[in-house]
Amino acid sequence: MTDIVTTRYKLDGDDIERMADKLLFVGPDQAQKRSAFWVLLGLAGVIATAGVASDSTATVIGAMIVAPLMTPILGTALALVLARKRVMVRSLGRVVGGSLLVVAIGFAFGAMDPIGMVSETNTQVLGRTSPKLIDLIAALATGTVGAFALVRSDVSDTLPGVAIAISLVPPLAVAGLLLEAERYAEAAGALLLFGTNVTAIVATGTVVLLAYRVRNVADRTGEPIGRLSGVTLVVVAAMVTVITVPLALGTARVVSDRVAEAAATPITTSWAEARGWRVVSIQVYDDTLELIAIGPPPEVDPETLRDELNAAGIHLDLIVSLVVGGQVELPADRATPG
Repeated sequence: MTDIVTTRYKLDGDDIERMADKLLFVGPDQAQKRSAFWVLLGLAGVIATAGVASDSTATVIGAMIVAPLMTPILGTALALVLARKRVMVRSLGRVVGGSLLVVAIGFAFGAMDPIGMVSETNTQVLGRTSPKLIDLIAALATGTVGAFALVRSDVSDTLPGVAIAISLVPPLAVAGLLLEAERYAEAAGALLLFGTNVTAIVATGTVVLLAYRVRNVADRTGEPIGRLSGVTLVVVAAMVTVITVPLALGTARVVSDRVAEAAATPITTSWAEARGWRVVSIQVYDDTLELIAIGPPPEVDPETLRDELNAAGIHLDLIVSLVVGGQVELPADRATPG
């Protein structure tokens, strides 16, 4: 694959200079680049937090486009390939510092709202607190596109799409809001998603840059490079492996819940309908079956449902919410009896 890549598009010194100038904050205008990075990231954090709090997908997408956080992450990959340790440390420092900034913005937003900005039905939150293996696969593919677009100046127009596809700032904003709400387990899930995406970008960026022989071109054109040891590449591979473990566990848990839900649904529905109740929802999460149903009185004993589930070999904690009284519909144009 490397031969195909390098024969179709060969890098030169200008490409190396372009990538270094874009990612490593070097050159005579490095102060302006640093200030632009922090200003844009701070604003992106505000936009992302506002979008999450208002459950607005469009606003969150806007934050993804504005946020420059992918720059130091890809810069870390470039510095790693060039074995420039000090530059790599500075790039990682920007990633860590930028992450803490966005989390702090989310926390501050949450503290300003006494009612609480994070609801149980907020889709922006729900979609970023339980990462799975599919998120890693998507992140690896997106990171590859990002690194490819960086190397190939002729396809750099795809970078805005990459910014939208990879979720960097939004999970940090979610983590800040959840930390302020003292929902620590969910905040950890959002941070895991961010860590997954960062790891994927660094890993795929490293592979793509090596495939394009960036080190060889940099050395040939006089760019400073250090000694790249095999240990460094092993560490990158180990990072991907380590991040895979909690994602695999999360995926297995979701699959287990969906299988249990499929098995319990017909039993639970039959039990409710036999008593004149209408099922509103049946959901399995964290080894717990939750049934919500409405119907006329009297209330029924949920122990009978517990017995039926046990008999079918479905051993889950059970939560039954029976809304007594049924449902009343009032058409808009109908006069109220007086």
